[in-house]
Amino acid sequence: MEHGHDPELFVQIGSLTKTLTGTLLVRLAVAGALGLDDPIERFLPAPAGAGITLRHLAAHTSGLPRLPPGLNRRDPYAPFDAEALDALVRRLDTLATTPPGEREEYSNFGYAVLGSALAAAGGAPYEQLLREYVLGPIDLTDVTSTPAPERRLVARGLFGRPVRPWTMTGAILPAGGLWATPVAASQLVTSLLVERRLGEPAPSWQRAGRLLWHNGATKDASVFAGALPNGTWVLVHRLGGDPDATDRIGIDHLKV
Repeated sequence: MEHGHDPELFVQIGSLTKTLTGTLLVRLAVAGALGLDDPIERFLPAPAGAGITLRHLAAHTSGLPRLPPGLNRRDPYAPFDAEALDALVRRLDTLATTPPGEREEYSNFGYAVLGSALAAAGGAPYEQLLREYVLGPIDLTDVTSTPAPERRLVARGLFGRPVRPWTMTGAILPAGGLWATPVAASQLVTSLLVERRLGEPAPSWQRAGRLLWHNGATKDASVFAGALPNGTWVLVHRLGGDPDATDRIGIDHLKV
């Protein structure tokens, strides 16, 4: 560990959460609970014939916008609960910006929908399924949406006071609401990308040539994770600062 991160404290991993959600999708498919190309209306009250599949959601090709509509508060995701998501799902056909499968557009909203569909398909809450199908099999324990306040590493504001992080325990959780210790986050990368303990990496991982990677950013934290076929890997987490700089640090480490 470098530059002061305590490996025993939890940090926000933001959209790196999506790699676990995508892995859960694949694991539920292997278990026979769903098919990757199942339409979302099989699991959620979406309009019939919307054409959006679980694979579309995982690969960011659903045509849904980046964010759910109506997020304009200081704590943007706080009101975005299961009821709010359900209301949006019922009119997904009016929210899509392009036909599904036509082009890639990164979507936190899409992953919120995906997480809800996975919970319905698995018959249990998202985090329970994540522990059973993903975290347990790779021996990860220090990953949660609700770490104890005294074990959270957060940015500091005026007079050194801890900055209150965004509320991301509602419907947005599968898109970016998990916390992990640096050790657990590192193990996530090595288990899924290097050792491939759960098979081929899920479609949620981004690809750039030979590099598999994902990043994430919340209000005051950013992360970059990636691995190359030769087993070289990196995890960078920063409090505050520019998320683009976090990405550059990670990529520079992979070039060494």
